[in-house]
Amino acid sequence: MSDSDKKSWLEHLEDEDLAFIKRFVLFSGSLKDLADAYNVSYPTLRLRLDRLIEKIKILDSQKIDDEFERQLRVQFADGKLDAQVFKKLLTAYQNQKKGFK
Repeated sequence: MSDSDKKSWLEHLEDEDLAFIKRFVLFSGSLKDLADAYNVSYPTLRLRLDRLIEKIKILDSQKIDDEFERQLRVQFADGKLDAQVFKKLLTAYQNQKKGFK
């Protein structure tokens, strides 16, 4: 796949992530105001933002060219996989790619 065929990180984000980014911008980056708008605590909103930042870093990374690994890392960054499950899946996948059983 050539660089021009690759999707940008923005195209990989879910609609919920895009809505969050839009609201963040419309609230001028005020996490306090955004937390109020979402009716959540500041630490809860900060965690969501930190996860989104990590997700964007993964999606934008040029070091990860394998789509399955990228998606696995995104699920972990999103909090959908715990660390133990993530490590087991990633190790199993990498071993399979190398031809190990």
